[in-house]
Amino acid sequence: MARTLEGEITGEEGEIVVCPPFTQLAIVKANIHKIHLGAQDLFWETEGAYTGEISGKMLQEIGCEYVIVGHSERRKYLGETDAMINKKMLAAFKSGLGPVLCVGESLEQREKDQTLEIVEKQLLFSFAGVNAPNNFVVAYEPIWAIGTGQTVEPKDAEMVARYLRQIISKRYSESTASQGKILYGGSVDGQNVIHFMQQENVDGVLVGGASVDAAEFIKIVKAVDNAKG
Repeated sequence: MARTLEGEITGEEGEIVVCPPFTQLAIVKANIHKIHLGAQDLFWETEGAYTGEISGKMLQEIGCEYVIVGHSERRKYLGETDAMINKKMLAAFKSGLGPVLCVGESLEQREKDQTLEIVEKQLLFSFAGVNAPNNFVVAYEPIWAIGTGQTVEPKDAEMVARYLRQIISKRYSESTASQGKILYGGSVDGQNVIHFMQQENVDGVLVGGASVDAAEFIKIVKAVDNAKG
């Protein structure tokens, strides 16, 4: 997958990050030069007796530049709380990794018109104690759209992305908000990605299921490059 992608891109496209499972990080790192490496999770302690956990320091040493934090599947199936996610955010910054923070509402919360309230709470709680952040990404991934084939309307994704940027601007500064990237994630594919990339405040996409299909992922990369180029 990584080799195929490397062969299809010029290196002039926007930043491309792949986040394989822990067991594949070293292998992927050895085969990429134009692509950036990220991990799917990290533990919040740097060292200690935490059998099976992977620290930010370990990820940084293997060549990771980014790490996904607070993915909805970890919140849902592994019981990750906002407090745990905040610890992971702090650990990522401390380790020199760029966190990719995932925020998003459930279908029930959406139907109650609580989307903005939920993403604001998640964002502010996750960034608690973080001063002057840089090299960070916030991904809006509505839980009900992940892996279901359903997506939000592009204009709704833009509304949430704009709101997230406003929150970051108020919490820190406009320059900080402009440096961070806002992504949309949730059943993104080669057909619908262009509509999200046409939105002013959507800087990119967080790709799930489509990322395991090399041809489809390359299609998405090309579409993003054309839309933002």
